[in-house]
Amino acid sequence: MITAILFPTPFMFHRFACLVLMLLSSVALCAQSHTDSTDIFYGHTDLGEATVTGVTGRVRQSQSPIPVSLIGAHDMHQSSSSNVVATLAQFPGISQVTTGSGISKPIIRGLGYNRIVCIADGVRQEGQQWGDEHGLELDATSVESVEVIKGPATLMYGSDAMAGVLIFKPHALLAEGLMRGNASAEYQTGNGLWRYELGHSGNVNGWVWDARFAQQAAHAYRNARDGYVRGSQFRSHALRGMVGRSQAWGHSMLTLSLYALTPSIAEGDEDDHDEPADDAPDTWRGRSYGHTLPFQRVNHFKAVLDNAFHFRNGTLTAIMAYQQNVRKEYEEQPDEYGLRLDLHVATLDVRYTHVLAHGWKLSTGVAAMWQHSLNKGTEYLVPDFTLLDLGAFVTAQRELGRWTLSGGLRFDNRHLRAHALQDEGELRFDSFSRTFDGLTGSAGAVWHVAHGLNLRGNVARGFRAPNLPELSSNGIHEGAVRYEVGNHQLKAEQSWQVDLGADYINRWLSAEAALFYSFIDNYIFTHRTSRVAEGYPVYQYTSGNARLGGFELGIDVHPIHTLHLKNTFSYVHAKQTHQTAQTKYLPLTPAPHWRAEVKWELPAKPATTSRLALANAYASLAMDCYLRQGFYYALDNTETATPSYTLFTLSIGTDLVVRQRKVADIFLAVNNLLDRAYQSHLSRLKYVGTSGLYNPGRSLTLKISIPF
Repeated sequence: MITAILFPTPFMFHRFACLVLMLLSSVALCAQSHTDSTDIFYGHTDLGEATVTGVTGRVRQSQSPIPVSLIGAHDMHQSSSSNVVATLAQFPGISQVTTGSGISKPIIRGLGYNRIVCIADGVRQEGQQWGDEHGLELDATSVESVEVIKGPATLMYGSDAMAGVLIFKPHALLAEGLMRGNASAEYQTGNGLWRYELGHSGNVNGWVWDARFAQQAAHAYRNARDGYVRGSQFRSHALRGMVGRSQAWGHSMLTLSLYALTPSIAEGDEDDHDEPADDAPDTWRGRSYGHTLPFQRVNHFKAVLDNAFHFRNGTLTAIMAYQQNVRKEYEEQPDEYGLRLDLHVATLDVRYTHVLAHGWKLSTGVAAMWQHSLNKGTEYLVPDFTLLDLGAFVTAQRELGRWTLSGGLRFDNRHLRAHALQDEGELRFDSFSRTFDGLTGSAGAVWHVAHGLNLRGNVARGFRAPNLPELSSNGIHEGAVRYEVGNHQLKAEQSWQVDLGADYINRWLSAEAALFYSFIDNYIFTHRTSRVAEGYPVYQYTSGNARLGGFELGIDVHPIHTLHLKNTFSYVHAKQTHQTAQTKYLPLTPAPHWRAEVKWELPAKPATTSRLALANAYASLAMDCYLRQGFYYALDNTETATPSYTLFTLSIGTDLVVRQRKVADIFLAVNNLLDRAYQSHLSRLKYVGTSGLYNPGRSLTLKISIPF
């Protein structure tokens, strides 16, 4: 019974989703008298945004001394990406390490993996994020908006937040008496991706709920150079349900979610690309949605209890969560896995925010995380381990005339214990324990020079303890197509970062600029060696002292209300000190990225009361130019230079409105309009096989969403 709950089949997903939606629809019909139909889609748009972002929205963006980007619901919807991280990569300072079209890992200002904390449903999303091909176990349909904190955020989120934080915000709570449903479908031609979502949410007498089911599948993607790329197909199922109370005293909500992903693995063999022959086996045809060997099965279960209590001068929040992540790799038989990792995670986050006299706002909190990982397969990459992480922090903020001052301190303690493991009578992993302590802090200020003009500066101390794979890997990483070796002697990363920025907005334009420079001692990374183990190239974890600097620029000119001319540019330069020419640059440094977009928009509300009208209509042509990346880690061909390339995206969309009520919205886009054959510098498939594989080619996307 427990196994069936934690690892449901697609059939069980359908049955449970239909049952939930039927029950919620029944509730909606019974309580229809509470719903004001004239306000369902237009009367509460702003309220929804306020509910989503609260003090972490535009107010926080203007008051924060470090860069905070807000990616709203419209930006998320007007995207034709195959996952949520790919959507974020369109914005300055954010990149993605990709494995085909199905798996993306976020990179903020050249740093990623365990240096970024992802927050979903109010808690850290903890899976196997250390792996190259381990994507974020989060379905895009459950995310309404995203807040991006760039730079060390260890102060608020602990170790692993050295590069920044991605806060994925769920759909906003509805106002009292409202209920809404939504059905949407999407199709992409480049990899045959189809996706559909069913959702229902409501708020009746303070009882709130939100239920969503989503499913997607894609066959191998295609490009002009490789044809169909074998091993790039994937499918996923997601189910999320939330129920709770929300009233003037605060809220208490329970969220349960299941996410199941089955990606195939492209290994770069001679048969991994080009059109399949007429006599090709049924297990491999370009348009087949079935997985090919090798492939993975990933199941992620999460339960979150989110509580908030409002007092006269403050708010107490307490969030408890349990997560289980199970990853299996199938190599030779479709029903026999080799590697299996079971990760159990429990987290607790308690904080109190208090408004004091004279404009002071004080926040104190404690956080704890427990992890336990077990090997349950016949192959091994990392040992079993137990981790305990404890942290405490205090932050303060004050408004002083035209100045907003903020800062704080945090102390973290992480204890990691690895257990010995024998493989066929030989010691594969020895037992060891490590303890890491870190004292971090930040101090910054925002000067509100004039209406619409802000200048900001911040200095932050970051800390990250090495994770278990970095300390003790010893085995074949099938998904990364290599043999990995850890290093017991690695030290914790310590960083200092300086941020300077400015933003300006008026009726005709908005502009922003951000400059950063970071010192990171004991920076940990992998590099390819000249050795080969069990037929795979050996990659070794090592460390050095890194220096990263760069900037982001953005300007949006709208000479008339309906026309936007947008330009953004981001640049990162990352290197090691006291190294040779082949090892002086850090691996996985994003190429300079220039994005230009021309966008025309209609007013949000139709001016006519006719039977059929358009609202929120727009047309956009965007250009993404990635310059040549000639700064790379060259030792033993770990990386190679990447030439420049330019991609174009054309998109249009509109809401269909009947008598002032939205009945559907339609989105159409063409990615890689000119079908350019290219290899991204951050694509893992660039280095598989003899010549590497290319990124996806042209793809047409059609999305339709129908509210009810």
